[in-house]
Amino acid sequence: MGSVLCDKCALLFCKFKLRFRNICKEVAHEIAVFFTELAKCTCLSTATPKRRKRRASNHLVLPLLKTVESPLPVSFMEPLMSLLLSTHPDVQKTTCLSLVNLLVKRNVCEELVFEMGMLPPLLEMIRGGDPGARCHACACVTMLASSESNSDALVSEGVIPLLVLAKSYDPQVQQNAAWVLLNLTQSVRSRRVLCRAGAVPVLVVLLQCSDSRVQFYGCSALVNLAADPEHHARLLHIGERYLLKCLLTLMCSPVHKNACQACKCLQILCRNVVVQDQLLELDYVWPLKMLLSSSVLECVQSALRLLSTLTAHPAFHEVLVSEGVFDVIGQMLQHHRSSCDVIVHSCITVHSLSCTCLGQQALMESECLPGLLRALVSPVTPVEALIRLTSCLYHLMSFDFGAVLSGSELETEVMRLSARTEETRQLLSMTGILPASFQEP
Repeated sequence: MGSVLCDKCALLFCKFKLRFRNICKEVAHEIAVFFTELAKCTCLSTATPKRRKRRASNHLVLPLLKTVESPLPVSFMEPLMSLLLSTHPDVQKTTCLSLVNLLVKRNVCEELVFEMGMLPPLLEMIRGGDPGARCHACACVTMLASSESNSDALVSEGVIPLLVLAKSYDPQVQQNAAWVLLNLTQSVRSRRVLCRAGAVPVLVVLLQCSDSRVQFYGCSALVNLAADPEHHARLLHIGERYLLKCLLTLMCSPVHKNACQACKCLQILCRNVVVQDQLLELDYVWPLKMLLSSSVLECVQSALRLLSTLTAHPAFHEVLVSEGVFDVIGQMLQHHRSSCDVIVHSCITVHSLSCTCLGQQALMESECLPGLLRALVSPVTPVEALIRLTSCLYHLMSFDFGAVLSGSELETEVMRLSARTEETRQLLSMTGILPASFQEP
């Protein structure tokens, strides 16, 4: 049968064949040079020829694992296992990194890694390996936790040893273990595995650790657990309201992100009626007011979200009003009125707390109402917050607001604001705050 290729294409194939053969010769030459130079190194000179050959093969395997793109045959995993058991820090680090890449690219299945017994040496590296190897080993364990079919193996071989490491006196070991535990709370299945293994008490204890990173990891993990109501019973099972006390203490932390996470965790938990009852028995107002008075916007926003969640439940109203929350909100609005989040949650809180006679009276006597008025006409108030602000002030007009205005300093404030611009006057008129006698220029 004659060739189906034309002369031009046949010539191209011949050139490609010759070029490919030359490339293979060059690669073979480079490999020969590589092993020749490697054999001269003093780090291999004390080993036997057989051991030198094994070490060289191991180093060659590692670069290959970094670039592999297709599923890895099972036979290639055996050398990887022996490399994980190496005591050389560079080999540990590179091997763990290679395993991470293989897991990320799905070149190897998590079940096979478990079956070959790779989890124990990874946990050993977290306990006492090279800093780089520790980091990569943590990533490996996190990737292995994503396998749906390894729940039992993860509990017996992974989670329980990690919980032990999380209580280590070595700060770095404790940080790494807490970080892995946090990553394990990212999925619904892993959260259930953790709770069954007894992770909740360990995570709660981490809130009182002297290391701020460990505190953050532990609190963030609890935030993820609290997102599932099915875990609330375990979270609240620790006696004497221990979790709530720890979260309130963490709200006073000088580390802003830790205080914010504690607020977030409490906010989620407060949807539970049991938590509401327990919190009422604790001094929760003081740390809340402290964060509301912070100069850090992130802390103020977190505290306001928690406050607006609490005010959705009437049981908290009396304590919050009597503790002067309105004054704190008024002072806060002077510094953070450019934040839409601050305005919105302030309005939600004021609307809720002003639904009782006690709340209405406290509002009229506080700095909160002038703060809302100034925010209404402030040039830095976000446009998207004006609707919520106007609605809140309109709601407040259902009270005897005119009697409070008459002859007060607030009346002077309203007149001054109304004289600023026509737009300001329209906003005040829209809310019903501006009396008829003030509406004409």
